[in-house]
Amino acid sequence: MKLATSTFDFSLYTNSQAEALEHIRRAGFKYADYNFGIDYNKGSGIYTADFENYVHSISEASDKIGIKLVQAHSPMGKPLLDDGSFLADTMRCVDACGAWNIQNLVVHSGYAPGLSKEETFKQNKAFFMPLLERAERYGVNILVENFNKMSCADIYWIDNAPDLLSMINCVNHPLFHAVWDVGHANMQKMPQDEALLLLGDHVRALHIQDNMGDQDSHLVPFLGTLNLDAVMNGLLDIGYKGYFTFEIGSFFTSAQSRRQYSRDNRLMNAPIELRDAFERYIYDLGKCILKKYDCFEE
Repeated sequence: MKLATSTFDFSLYTNSQAEALEHIRRAGFKYADYNFGIDYNKGSGIYTADFENYVHSISEASDKIGIKLVQAHSPMGKPLLDDGSFLADTMRCVDACGAWNIQNLVVHSGYAPGLSKEETFKQNKAFFMPLLERAERYGVNILVENFNKMSCADIYWIDNAPDLLSMINCVNHPLFHAVWDVGHANMQKMPQDEALLLLGDHVRALHIQDNMGDQDSHLVPFLGTLNLDAVMNGLLDIGYKGYFTFEIGSFFTSAQSRRQYSRDNRLMNAPIELRDAFERYIYDLGKCILKKYDCFEE
């Protein structure tokens, strides 16, 4: 397996996704996950008026940097409560993936208060089918994710392997598969090797992160209760050929969460050189994990 990580790693530190790719490459990563949520939240990138030139600029930048975009994550939204604008915004992600030859795009399923499981599947299928029709132009896989476990009496959402498989079977399209988030799965009782075996060849991408089993913390592996042996054995059992992609999030506590001090604030945000050092550690950690199972690829 080859190591990858998300451009979200540097969302608090850089002014552009191209700059984030430079930091990721210097840490050792040769493969990256492009986070469209950054563009969406800032009204930048693919959500500017000059879509084609932006897409071309990222292609040039990644070639110059020596990093390959191998998967992507669409923005978070509420697709089942959409007036059509969120679908159009997600379509842009499909087009960008086609231009960049990204094979796998993660698109979260939707949920809404009061919907049964069956109605949730039905409405999600109605959302995903236009995306899949667009994806057919480029051969891009649309990957649905297992959510983190949430307790809410009036809301059903897909947070486990059996339901994820049911969603895939409901949509029933050759380009509709799964991304497996091991941190979200750590909040469930089903062993990860069993969950992966159930999903089998539908697992086309990963989100590697950890937690204590009680909330979706997106910690570094080994800082939570995630059993990596179960994950690795499950991946080997299904012959997984995709990327081992980190989705750790913000390692450092946000400045807004810290006690305030008006006299000086030069360390309110962790300096970028510390974030660079942490990124190098993530790469070394991933390399160690994969080498222990004799499956590390450059």
